[in-house]
Amino acid sequence: MAEAQKPPAAEPILSVRDLEVHFAQDEGLVRAVDGASFDLHAGKILGVVGESGCGKSVTARAILQILDHPGRIVGGELWFDRPGHSCLDIARQDPRSATMVAIRGKEIALIFQEPMTSFSAHYTIGNQIGEVITVHDATAGKERARVRTLELLRLVGIPRPERRIDEYPFQLSGGLRQRAMIAMALACDPRILIADEPTTALDVTTQAQILDLLRALQRERGLSVLLITHDMGVIAEMADDVAVMYLGRVVERGPVDQIFHAPKHPYTRALLRSIPSTLAKPRSRLQTIEGSIPHPYNRPQGCPFHPRCSEKIAGRCDREMPRTVMLRAESAVSCFLYTSASISTEGRPAA
Repeated sequence: MAEAQKPPAAEPILSVRDLEVHFAQDEGLVRAVDGASFDLHAGKILGVVGESGCGKSVTARAILQILDHPGRIVGGELWFDRPGHSCLDIARQDPRSATMVAIRGKEIALIFQEPMTSFSAHYTIGNQIGEVITVHDATAGKERARVRTLELLRLVGIPRPERRIDEYPFQLSGGLRQRAMIAMALACDPRILIADEPTTALDVTTQAQILDLLRALQRERGLSVLLITHDMGVIAEMADDVAVMYLGRVVERGPVDQIFHAPKHPYTRALLRSIPSTLAKPRSRLQTIEGSIPHPYNRPQGCPFHPRCSEKIAGRCDREMPRTVMLRAESAVSCFLYTSASISTEGRPAA
């Protein structure tokens, strides 16, 4: 498929615009991603945060065109600024095309959420990392791939790599498997690294080590990182910019300091209130968000968050979908409480 020309004045390395991903099933249509938009800038970490089921992982898979059947991109754009090429709209590419094969794993790499199920149990980690190298570099033989794999294992801090390279995934601890998964993602020096819940099922100490490793690698290599998580603490520690997702839509996006110190959307504020605080009174209850994410076959009319929102406007939020309001060049919110002229410095609507 021919590469299209991107509209002018687009500087991010990756621009997601009004992305829609649907799963047509016997029970009904699931709009897993329903008009999501955000930008990932070169050398930055963009944190995508939201509750489970809000479409974060599906968005990551859409970027790489590896959606599970029957999922498909039905609308929107995924502009990727490729070096030496015109900008490419990934959403228009055939998942099996030579272009996507060249991009997937080499220019854009993914750290999967669960390495135990992402690695094959039948091959050593050395074989699996080496395969990524040989697939994208026809000149790399087995010996060269093995040398490169050892370098990667050392890079991600795996002890005794000369022994670990010939071990199977089940022989490694959860933390070592995650490090091996990061090594595989870095095998071809990608420009974009997508980390999908990289600390899931790890103990707190190992989580901290993995996050420190990702931050160090990002700084040393100038990587652009799309960090997907439901943990606001991880976002505060790692991200430069934040996109808050709810039911397939980005309801707020902006720099991390603004999101934490002057959040605009009621959902963002609710997420922040639910974080445990060292300043809270002992034995006090954690604040929770009322209700739960609606069933995918029974999406509410109007703003998707209105059934759980304490600030909803009756007769409007339950009937209309709010448009996205640009607050300034780098931030936006999708909420009827705001217009472009009604934003106060405290992050609340002006009176």
